[in-house]
Amino acid sequence: MFVRNDAKEFRFCRSKCHKAFKQRRNPRKLKWTKAFRKAAGKELVVDSTLTFAARRNVPVRYNRDLVATTLKAMTRIEEIRRKRERAFYKNRMRGNKDKDLASDRKLVEMNPELLKMREVELRRKAEKLEAKNNAMEEEDVEEEEEASEEEEMMSVDESESESEEERVKVKIALKNKRKLRLTR
Repeated sequence: MFVRNDAKEFRFCRSKCHKAFKQRRNPRKLKWTKAFRKAAGKELVVDSTLTFAARRNVPVRYNRDLVATTLKAMTRIEEIRRKRERAFYKNRMRGNKDKDLASDRKLVEMNPELLKMREVELRRKAEKLEAKNNAMEEEDVEEEEEASEEEEMMSVDESESESEEERVKVKIALKNKRKLRLTR
């Protein structure tokens, strides 16, 4: 805490703030301070919900009903403050997408070689996907052949009721094998 000659008290949240004060730094020029954020329009400055947070040094006699209504009011005020801050933030960020898009276009116009590098990356990814798809198709064909061979063997050896049960079991087993291959 620092007390000026005119009896004004300065309380600091941390030593960083105290050191900046002693060095006579202007808090509105330091980007990490609340004063800068309010001066730059990055936080709400004038809002009725902020006045409720101000300190009042007037003692009030205890009243259970007053405490209950105060607690309810505090939660409601907090909800309102959050909604207003969210709306303020969204309003502030509204034009950023257009700005980012314009800056990206400018970057591409100034550096066309970036697009060529991206095209090469996309082509490589497409080739990998094609190779994967081809491998999966070959596995599917092999599995179908195996399933047809097993079905033929089962139809010859067993009766109809038993063969249906076995077919279901074989299909499940083939599905499990396929899943194992895909996860590898």
